[in-house]
Amino acid sequence: MQNVLPHTLFSEQDVYLFREGKHYRLYDKFGSHAATVEDQDGTYFAVWAPHAKEVSVIGNFNGWHSGVHKLYPRWDSSGIWEGFIPGLSWGTVYKYAIRTGKGELLEKSDPYALSWEQNLQAASLISTTWFEWNDDSWMADRWKRNSLEAPLSVYELHLGSWMRSPDNPERFLSYRQIAESLVPYIKEMGFTHVEFMPVMEHPYEPSWGYQITGFFAANSRFGSPQDLMFLINELHRNGIGVILDWVPSHFPGDANGLHYFDGTHLYEHEDPRRGFHPQWNSHIFNYGRPEVKSFLISNAMFWLDRYHADGLRVDAVTSMLYLDYARKEGEWIPNMFGGNVNLEAKDFLQDLNTAVYKDFPDVITIAEESSDFPMLTKPVHHGGIGFGMKWMMGWMHDTLKYFKEDPINRKYHHNKLTFPSMYMYNENYMMPLSHDEVVHGKASMIYKMPGDEWQKFANLRALYTYMYTQPPAKLLFMGNEFGQTSEWRFAESLDWHLLEHKVHKGLQEFVKDLNHLYRDEKSLFENQFSPCGFEWVEANDGNNSIYIYLRKGKEEDEVTMTVLNLTPRVFDYKIGVNEGTNWEVILNSDDEKYGGSGVKAEIIDEEDDEWMYRPNAIILKLPPLAGVVLKQKKTTEGSKKAAAETSEIKDGKKPAAGKKPAKTTAKKAAVPEETRPKVSKLKKAAGEAAKEMKPKKTV
Repeated sequence: MQNVLPHTLFSEQDVYLFREGKHYRLYDKFGSHAATVEDQDGTYFAVWAPHAKEVSVIGNFNGWHSGVHKLYPRWDSSGIWEGFIPGLSWGTVYKYAIRTGKGELLEKSDPYALSWEQNLQAASLISTTWFEWNDDSWMADRWKRNSLEAPLSVYELHLGSWMRSPDNPERFLSYRQIAESLVPYIKEMGFTHVEFMPVMEHPYEPSWGYQITGFFAANSRFGSPQDLMFLINELHRNGIGVILDWVPSHFPGDANGLHYFDGTHLYEHEDPRRGFHPQWNSHIFNYGRPEVKSFLISNAMFWLDRYHADGLRVDAVTSMLYLDYARKEGEWIPNMFGGNVNLEAKDFLQDLNTAVYKDFPDVITIAEESSDFPMLTKPVHHGGIGFGMKWMMGWMHDTLKYFKEDPINRKYHHNKLTFPSMYMYNENYMMPLSHDEVVHGKASMIYKMPGDEWQKFANLRALYTYMYTQPPAKLLFMGNEFGQTSEWRFAESLDWHLLEHKVHKGLQEFVKDLNHLYRDEKSLFENQFSPCGFEWVEANDGNNSIYIYLRKGKEEDEVTMTVLNLTPRVFDYKIGVNEGTNWEVILNSDDEKYGGSGVKAEIIDEEDDEWMYRPNAIILKLPPLAGVVLKQKKTTEGSKKAAAETSEIKDGKKPAAGKKPAKTTAKKAAVPEETRPKVSKLKKAAGEAAKEMKPKKTV
């Protein structure tokens, strides 16, 4: 009896597409698959090793001897080795023994394996991604949740350190155990999506998952593929989307991984100026090799298809697009035009996004990209790269630099918060406060803030108010929502015990309320990627460190106003408003329930006074180091009528005979005379012209 029977899952069309870089479902062909051949149950194996002299399957079942189960090379010079081994089933441990052209014997894990061992050997396991999903309702409506006109508030999460076993801090929780705590937490906090840092198999835990060896394998530290699917399924059933970090930029040089796979630089460039990453000590994919392109795009499709992922956050896109990234002069090779853009990587990313959105039009691809590379989120057919969104790295750096300043110095850095509005709509942005900002000596978010404890928390609440009321989508790293005091430690749980303290619990409650406010107020998300959804009211008061802006929904009455007072002063501030509008405070970051000082943000006066290029004004009491959100009340016919009549009076016209100015319900607040704003000349003139009518104020 033959140890290996001839068998194939590849058609001629499969091979053609693979070699053209256009086969995007290679996980259905390569790897190990249950099969029945000549009435025998067993496993079919296929691997790409075009420069190998011999390839065999080794494992416990044959004593790890390379001469027992040799695979067959395909006749078509595709470099594919394949064959069927009877009797092997799920759970069997295996590797490929590859005899190189130089006679060296390499032991490699399967690049397409669905599971890997968690040990030094890191062998592959015959496995399956069979799972009974019951997230049909989510999948049917996912296009609404991922729409650019939907609220997108993402909770970034590292599975190994979000929460550890309470009985043993050294022990990981499984995917299923994490689901018990994580799903209700995300739901209560109001985040719309969770983003998992890489869940693909990786040998080196301090890499946080960004040095991947098993691109098609779920991280076995936390359980089986089905356990990860259970977690995603439970999130979906509770209305929460799942974004996965995906790393097509590089891979480690582990002996059992992709590096030097068949005795040649198969997946990476041979020239280290293109194939080696000096900053990360890893290897860069050869995006110009069609088979490698098929491998990577198939991998993206795999996580969207088999794991029902709702989006991919593509890591380190800048390093992919620039040939001189992290390299000194003379350490890189220009492209054919003499430039520094990696044209092969650009083509790959365009093909990736085209393929993803063709098959999964309701998902999101998000680029982690820190340069000003043009048209990253524009459609490929318009010359763009085709991503759905891009991390707004410049906003993150400018914002954190501003908030680190002592309030007394902020007037010198006022434009750091206004400048992003100059390029806000060049791309579809996501505002991140990510894991990268709370490691390597950068300090936790709360300790980036200046001042004593009260000021630190007040500043952070104000920062979050600013973030959640600006147009783009949002991302917040775990622990930032309750003021984790230490930097992120990948090998330890978050410090959940901090929630025993009022200030930390208050901050958590504030982020929860911000999330729900963001989801409830259409003005905060409907036009988040359109210039018509944002308007500055006051952008230039650097002396007082005041920022005021409007957010607008699709309906005329869907308007909110955010007022930021980024100094510790408490004072009354005059704000221009449109005629016939009424406002109410709906959020105050200084509220006592959030750990604030409890200064009430309230409208204490209204003025028929042109201010900030608007016909009327309100006087708002501003709490210290706070963000205040006001909502424009629905305009009634009465208020519209009053606004029109007031406009007529200001123009020196009298209402029609028998027609009296409409009354408004607003009352003038009692303000000490010495603090009451003086009436402008415009108001005096309008008052003299309409003295006989004695009109009531409108708001």
